[in-house]
Amino acid sequence: MNAPAAPLIPTERQIEDLVAAFYARIRTHPTLGPIFERVIGPDWSAHLKTMCDFWSSVMLTSGRYKGRPIPAHVRIHGIEPRHFTEWLTLFEATARELFAPDLAQSFVEKARRIAESLKLGFAFHSKTPHIWANLPLRTIPISTVKAG
Repeated sequence: MNAPAAPLIPTERQIEDLVAAFYARIRTHPTLGPIFERVIGPDWSAHLKTMCDFWSSVMLTSGRYKGRPIPAHVRIHGIEPRHFTEWLTLFEATARELFAPDLAQSFVEKARRIAESLKLGFAFHSKTPHIWANLPLRTIPISTVKAG
């Protein structure tokens, strides 16, 4: 019997590339872009650094990220269940375009777990938890996502 292959570990540079490419797409996305722009403002450098720290902690267990993502996201006005699907679809497409299949899949699996955690956090803190609890977290074909 063959042992399962160990998940591929990205480099810090690969994490930076993914974060830069993904958030460039977010900025031009017709529904996600305005939400992020309203919260982050015109200078995204601090947010991109935080996201690099976050993904370094997730993928490399570096411990660089010290934030609390659920409270930070629950406070944002205007987030709807469909935004999670759009976010995940863009993230998966970006990872799959940048990396070999095994490395892309490592990122995608983590992103799906993160989306599930955020979904549960929203359900817990929402006045309409049934909307969040029933949200299927599956991606949609990237061809159906409008580019900005």
